[in-house]
Amino acid sequence: MNSNHKLSQSVYASVGKMLTRYEFDADRSSLIKRETLELPFNVQYAWAHPTQPFLYLACSNGSPSEVGSAHCLVSLVLNGQSGVMSMMGEPVGLAARAVHMTLDQKGQFILVAYNKPSRVSVHRLLANGLIGEEVEQTQTLDTGIYAHQVRVSLSNKSVIVVARGNNAKENQPEDPGSLRVFSFSESGQLKTSSTVAPKQGYGFGPRHLDFHPSKPWVYVSLERQNGLHMYLANEMGDQVAEQPSYVKPTLSEEPGSRPRQRSGTVHVHPNGRSVYVANRASGLDSEQMYVGGENNIAVYRIDAISGEPTIIQHMDTRGVVARTFALDKTGTLLLAANSQTIRVKKDGQQTLIPASLALFHVLNDGSLAYVGKTDVPVGEEVLFWMGIA
Repeated sequence: MNSNHKLSQSVYASVGKMLTRYEFDADRSSLIKRETLELPFNVQYAWAHPTQPFLYLACSNGSPSEVGSAHCLVSLVLNGQSGVMSMMGEPVGLAARAVHMTLDQKGQFILVAYNKPSRVSVHRLLANGLIGEEVEQTQTLDTGIYAHQVRVSLSNKSVIVVARGNNAKENQPEDPGSLRVFSFSESGQLKTSSTVAPKQGYGFGPRHLDFHPSKPWVYVSLERQNGLHMYLANEMGDQVAEQPSYVKPTLSEEPGSRPRQRSGTVHVHPNGRSVYVANRASGLDSEQMYVGGENNIAVYRIDAISGEPTIIQHMDTRGVVARTFALDKTGTLLLAANSQTIRVKKDGQQTLIPASLALFHVLNDGSLAYVGKTDVPVGEEVLFWMGIA
């Protein structure tokens, strides 16, 4: 590639309430840190507008372990030439900490998922990009146990809420997981359509899903079971098969052999020929040292006729807990955000594995080639969200 080519595309990564913009250079071998913007509270998730230079963020002073007391949606405008970000309008209050958020395909609504309590809300977007009022729903919605993600189908006619459930604990039985499918109207109304819960949701702990760009195939990562499911849907996306067509492991090792070994987010390549799932391990021993596990991107080839995913690679992310990863708009680069700094003992000495942004080239067969990584100082915080716009 031409090394004199101008910088293009921006990477946005959050540590606590600080959101930093990076640029990657023309040969895509490194990241260049640019400006940092302070948000009202810690960034929980973000989603870019499908056609306009706006980025929307859910912020909270809570965390996965803390309910928190202050929560909001924030809108940013991104300079079309540089990607430099600036606040747009005032933050819009939310009733609880958001776990996930997304926009519909037309950029007319923001949809927000919450886990405590499990629910979803819909908010109008105004023509100028500002956030309008919440759409009061006419139907009481059952979003399952521990809503973890909300996605709008490519037809824009349906919404799927991914409800993770919870593992069994001492004196507490397992909470079943499910996919809750709703029809979605042009006025922002959700209406219950169907529920997907194999084996009544027991042993089914989905975290995230993604849609194939041209076929009625839905790929679901199972956090609690370290698995990948593929489901058939109808063209509207408002009906999803009750049982998966394919069930695949995400790990190269046997599930359960390592503590705190979980599957994470899932992304289908824009060309529809590959699907990627993050594996995350962060188990500690009695000395609070990292005990190892699989921190990698599982790469699957997608059969063009059946949609079956077949594993072709486990690519080490060179860090721990790739909580988010993203493909660039060309589909030639994958960036993984290793979210934590963790202590490890190596050759009898203590050392740190830092949080980082790891770059990979996407090869013609969908497999990944490691390029390099940029360490990110996080202190006591976490590299919680990252995206490319």
